[in-house]
Amino acid sequence: LNLLECRVCFERYGPAGQRRPRNLLCGHVLCQGCVWALGGPERRRLECPFCRRACGSAETSDCLPLLQLLELLGPDGGSVSSALGRNDGRAAGSVPAGFELRLSLGGWGSLVNPTGVASCRRSGRLAVAHDGKKRIHVFSPSGFCLQRFGERGDAGNDLKYPLDVTITSDGHVVVTDGGDRSVKAFDFEGKGVLALREGFCLPWGLDATPDSEVIVTDSEAGALYRLTADFKTGKLKKCQMIWSQLISPRGVAVSQTSGAVVVIEHLKAQELNSGSTRVKIFSAEMDLIGQMDSFGLNLLFPSKIYTTAVAFDQEGRVIVTDVGSQAVICLGKPEEFPIFNPLISHGLSYPVGLTYTANNSLVVLDSGDHSIKIYSST
Repeated sequence: LNLLECRVCFERYGPAGQRRPRNLLCGHVLCQGCVWALGGPERRRLECPFCRRACGSAETSDCLPLLQLLELLGPDGGSVSSALGRNDGRAAGSVPAGFELRLSLGGWGSLVNPTGVASCRRSGRLAVAHDGKKRIHVFSPSGFCLQRFGERGDAGNDLKYPLDVTITSDGHVVVTDGGDRSVKAFDFEGKGVLALREGFCLPWGLDATPDSEVIVTDSEAGALYRLTADFKTGKLKKCQMIWSQLISPRGVAVSQTSGAVVVIEHLKAQELNSGSTRVKIFSAEMDLIGQMDSFGLNLLFPSKIYTTAVAFDQEGRVIVTDVGSQAVICLGKPEEFPIFNPLISHGLSYPVGLTYTANNSLVVLDSGDHSIKIYSST
């Protein structure tokens, strides 16, 4: 994962001569020496060793982001994190430790195409939304299935196509239903207490605040809503749009410490299979304080990042899943966003959901093998 090495000769880039990083037309980067070597004695045409696109030697250009990074590192070659200003006395606390797999739940037959996972911070129970006959499964912290509810059907509290799930601090399970474009709430016994069907185009992601309010993304309307309700009595108090003009927002998370909100936008593809994502971070007062799209993240990591789920850890760091590299990645706190620190880089197939438990275990919903994977910090 070393950004500063040529992927052909594995020599470290330098500011001049044969080690100078050069962009090919396809976007891949090689050192100048490898560009000359691949171009042959006449140095006219070469094929990219990664995608085979033809390129003329004269059509290459300096890779300015890497050259600027080399300049920041200086002649002695410091670390990338220090060059980005991340080691200002905060290094020990600003990057989380690694994780190891502690428990795996579900699997095909138990969970069918799961789409969302949430943790109850008070009891430690996990709720999973999936495509089975009973569409919400509740697990104990030890992995025992405690409850199944949310019948598939057309009755008032039935679930047609659950997209995401969250658990409020007062112990209610709230689900976005793409089938009838609604938000539905249940108690832990499976009793439906609220169904909100008006005002949404396509509610998708949701997360609960410490005050049991629920932040909901509307993918078709490009908006973010705050729901305030008395779930015990089933009464909606307010449904307020708090941000608009987003592009297909889906995943959303709320920091339990600062109240910051992070949203994943799914940007429109300019061509087939070229869709990308963007991560936006808002303060508790809904001021935009940071954003980074797939292109920007690619400058930090040498493969395409496609984020599908997002969460805050207990320290207020932004954690995302990436289905491209089948990984879980820490992007840092809002004020230092973005750093880049892979937390889990193997053992995942198609991570689509993410949450933290009260004891800071990391829970990943893996749709690839229909499982819930629980990791403990090492």
